[in-house]
Amino acid sequence: MPKKFVADFTVVENKALNSTNFLIKIKSDSALPEIKPGQFVNVEIKQASEVFLRRPFSIFEVDYKDNTLSMIIKILGKGSKILTDIKVGDSVSLVYPLGKSFTYPEKQDRILLIGGGSGVAPMLFLAKESGLAKEQVDILLGARSSEDHINVEEYSQFANLHYASEDGSLGEKGFVTQHSVFTTDLKAYTKIYACGPDGMMRAIAKDAKTAEVFCEVSLENLMACGFGVCLCCIEPTNKGNQCVCTDGPVFNINDLKW
Repeated sequence: MPKKFVADFTVVENKALNSTNFLIKIKSDSALPEIKPGQFVNVEIKQASEVFLRRPFSIFEVDYKDNTLSMIIKILGKGSKILTDIKVGDSVSLVYPLGKSFTYPEKQDRILLIGGGSGVAPMLFLAKESGLAKEQVDILLGARSSEDHINVEEYSQFANLHYASEDGSLGEKGFVTQHSVFTTDLKAYTKIYACGPDGMMRAIAKDAKTAEVFCEVSLENLMACGFGVCLCCIEPTNKGNQCVCTDGPVFNINDLKW
């Protein structure tokens, strides 16, 4: 198992991306270890004693030159709301890097990355780190409306960007599984990756299995410890019950009992 670190980081940026999503960039005093798309950090919420469990967040960007990493924090509860109120200069305690990453694509692959909600972050990270040409990468991002989407146009240099919104205010109307990129021909892709709400990933997995396309998903089970000790993130798999925080969060869909 790769080495884990517990360290204090300093907040260098807290930027509102929309009404519920914030970009938090933090800096380490030491050189960062290798961090891969799909891995996560467990953050201590020091500002609230009643939030006694660390909160897991996907890693969005890593800058080894500046020793910074970024997270996209979506306000879902008290812990995440407190974290979005953090100030530049504040200290944040992290356990990192946790979990298994996505399988990197091969140079000949054509891939489809699908993100919904807080699942956008690892998809963008993977697109940037894939090493593939833009023409080989499609990113499909889903949200309820244009106001729930974040501006990721800078990632158009790494991938072809596509959007779905439930009200049709950005991109095609409907869920990501109803988008033309997804419904036209999944067999055109050699690998599919997804992260987002459970129902979204199950629907993607079902169609990927039918199309017989390699597919990995990043599960968002409640993960408190990050070390497989508390057993609150157990997921039934074809290999038995596994801890999402250590055996995942990334799983091949053929290993899941979906």
